[in-house]
Amino acid sequence: MTAKAIHSCIRVLDEERSVRFYQEAFGLMVADKLDFPDFALIYMSNPESAFELELTVNKGTVEPYDLGNGYGHFAVSVADLEAEHARLTEAGLAPGKIVDFAPAGTRVAKFFFITDPDGYKIEVIQRGGRFL
Repeated sequence: MTAKAIHSCIRVLDEERSVRFYQEAFGLMVADKLDFPDFALIYMSNPESAFELELTVNKGTVEPYDLGNGYGHFAVSVADLEAEHARLTEAGLAPGKIVDFAPAGTRVAKFFFITDPDGYKIEVIQRGGRFL
């Protein structure tokens, strides 16, 4: 048996703010929303992949989530890293600096990070090699 990755979940405080960020930053659109008395699940995706980002909104939560000291992130690949960096900068979304990661002299990846409204890091990687 093989498993198929279908979504990753993050908890967000403000549904509208988070949906707007992921739409503007990565072209993700709401694919589905399940609304329950205590929480809502918003599934976001785009035509590039069947994989979805699940935003969980716990109703009544007002304090930011403690993301802890574990290093985790969501990653996307783009065709033109510099153009995406410029677009996100122009949109006021404050992407980090572009990193050309080549610790042994050969490029492993070229990327930058951007932070969503709840403090989650998203890695934006130049398409190529294993990062298609």
